[in-house]
Amino acid sequence: MNYRLVSGFETHVELATASKIFCGCSTKFGAKPNTHCCPVCTGQPGSLPVLNKKVVEYAIRAGLATHCTINAVTHLDRKNYSYPDLPKAYQISQYDRPLCEHGYIELDSGKRIGITRIHIEEDAGKLVHERGFTYIDYNRGGVPLIEIVSEPDISSPEEAREYVEKLQLIMRYIGVSDCKMQEGSMRCDVNVSLSQDGVMGTRTEIKNMNSVTFIERAIIYEAARQREILEGGGRVEQATLRFDEATGETYVMRTKEDAQDYRYFPEPDLLTVVIPQEKIDEIAAHMSELPVQKRARYLSLGISAQNANLLCRYRAVCDFFDACLKADAGARHAANLIVGTIYAALPTEEDKEAFALPFAAEEFAKLVKYVDGGKINFTLAQITLSEMLKKGGAVSDYIKEEDLAGISAGELESLCIQAVAANPAAAADYRAGKHKAIGSFFGYIKRATGGRADIKAAEQVLKRLLSD
Repeated sequence: MNYRLVSGFETHVELATASKIFCGCSTKFGAKPNTHCCPVCTGQPGSLPVLNKKVVEYAIRAGLATHCTINAVTHLDRKNYSYPDLPKAYQISQYDRPLCEHGYIELDSGKRIGITRIHIEEDAGKLVHERGFTYIDYNRGGVPLIEIVSEPDISSPEEAREYVEKLQLIMRYIGVSDCKMQEGSMRCDVNVSLSQDGVMGTRTEIKNMNSVTFIERAIIYEAARQREILEGGGRVEQATLRFDEATGETYVMRTKEDAQDYRYFPEPDLLTVVIPQEKIDEIAAHMSELPVQKRARYLSLGISAQNANLLCRYRAVCDFFDACLKADAGARHAANLIVGTIYAALPTEEDKEAFALPFAAEEFAKLVKYVDGGKINFTLAQITLSEMLKKGGAVSDYIKEEDLAGISAGELESLCIQAVAANPAAAADYRAGKHKAIGSFFGYIKRATGGRADIKAAEQVLKRLLSD
């Protein structure tokens, strides 16, 4: 039978505010359990919430960055359910009037994944399972979230990966979250169903996915599981699932609740939120350049599409690169040195995201301008940059005045004659028609000049000598 995958996402993004959504407790990650909580975020009797203004501003940023309509009048609601990580037995969220609605994320193919809504809410605590016991850490309880709900427009695991990666990058660029999935500051609930002849099947929801790779694997497995049930004449049951990373399988946690099970009603302890259009315009005016805009600008500077994509994956890298451009460094050489030499010295994604280098962008720009001006060749720039990455310091610590003088035509001719004499076998191979053998002489010339020689010029001299 012909089934089509239908998937939508509910993505929870922890906002990078200093304090929680309804109290002054810290949101700092990694603190000792139950040290960042108070009567408000643990729901003690008599405590009252006060809405954090910055949470609303960050949510508006997220809405604008995903092409949403911002509702000028909105309110918060109680979502009622009983679970150990939620001590007051309800979560303050939004139901019928979310802050942002009707946006989209555009994939590289041009396909748009619709954003149904973005609403604000409080996070719950965290259950910690150890040695057969379950402990509760309420530090995360009350940390501000936005929930970004997509339309069921995703039709392949590859589209799912791209959607999550683009959403993550946008949230980082606009500064509302670090979106570190390994720390839980971005988590996805993945809805999966199969449609046949345009008829939507029953969906299941895979909870709390915190890895793009595991999201892909979970979708592949769950789609196959549902297909097997349907082709066997069975019926897929609506349920909440967990993905077992070790086995690569999903399993049922509980049957899925519907909205009526949560008994939503307006939060009586918080006032209606009214957002003037002037405030929305002010936030929009201060929005940073989005990844798609930045990529287009880089391409206009003559950077290759591959390098533009690799630069735009990390906000800190783009900030560094833009600072180099501001210092009049050439875009093409700067991009090649970052993607080639610097990335090679930063092995992990976390390293590239942090992009903590032992020298300033202005020093890097000086090195690039030496290449741009023909004072040093690209190879010497790479060697110098590698040393700067190890030891830090200024460009002048590595490149002296005599290095900027270059190699005269006479010196280059003499070096090429020496290189040919020192490599008779390579010379014979070249003269026999094996023209790749010319590369054997380059190392000799680079070593003899400390990388200062122009290898392209040397190549022309070598070809003339070897053809005599």
